[in-house]
Amino acid sequence: MHTIGLYGLGRMGGNMARRLARGGVRVLAYNRNPEVARGIAAEEANVTACASLQEMVAGLAAPRVVWLMLPAGAATEAAILQASALLEPGDVLVDGANGYYREALGRAHQMAGLGIRFVDVGVSGGVWGLDNGYCLMAGGEKEAVAAVTPFLQVLAPAPDRGWLHAGPSGSGHFVKMVHNGIEYGMMQAYAEGFALMQGKREFELDLAAIAELWRHGSVVRSWLLDLTAGFLKDDQALAAISPYVADSGEGRWTALEAVEQGVPAPVMSLALMMRFASQGGNDYANKMLAMMRKGFGGHAIKGGGDA
Repeated sequence: MHTIGLYGLGRMGGNMARRLARGGVRVLAYNRNPEVARGIAAEEANVTACASLQEMVAGLAAPRVVWLMLPAGAATEAAILQASALLEPGDVLVDGANGYYREALGRAHQMAGLGIRFVDVGVSGGVWGLDNGYCLMAGGEKEAVAAVTPFLQVLAPAPDRGWLHAGPSGSGHFVKMVHNGIEYGMMQAYAEGFALMQGKREFELDLAAIAELWRHGSVVRSWLLDLTAGFLKDDQALAAISPYVADSGEGRWTALEAVEQGVPAPVMSLALMMRFASQGGNDYANKMLAMMRKGFGGHAIKGGGDA
């Protein structure tokens, strides 16, 4: 039986632990909130809850595989430093966060100096990954990825598909970064199209029926459309939903990469800008526009309390 140490049991990490366990992998699980690890261990026979990262690493036989599934940034950075102090030459450290590929390059170099093999893995699948499997994009040296392959094959939809050794260190997070940029553009296109149809009130269009229709045979069918059809079936008005859309670091990094390469990526970049606008980033500019319009044409403006 293959054994892995998994640190980070949030929405993604927790379900990854469950899928690995159900696929016959022994999982030593650690979470900053130990109750989470104990809860999953109570559900899954192949999951053992660890009280500390030290306990988790000590329970693994060399060469160890430790997979970090933590938020990108400070949490992952701290965990890498902590884990690297416990691991030995020949062990493998996997970063499954939505991290910046340039940081992955630096971490791979840093770990190589300690004799630790580093793999950056982009993970897609969200909350549906437990049942459907995850799409996994791995970057790193061939030997390091080979050590992780048994776990990739269990996490993926099938052993022979849904995972890929994308290339050298950094490439896993790079491919996932571009993946998320494409996701931004696709989501924006769907949102704009359905907004246009919702606005054509005289046609009394059934948006749920249209979304369901497009799922079958249409060139725009996709999993995103499947999800859209699902929530529109329950609620077409979306009156209780705030028009605020968060953005991840990966959307920003994709836009920056396009600028650095000089490769035009207007759809992905504009989709990112629209998310900024939803967050209030365009509010001051709109106030400026209203004041300029008043200045040259005497047009009325709405006050802050106006409906």
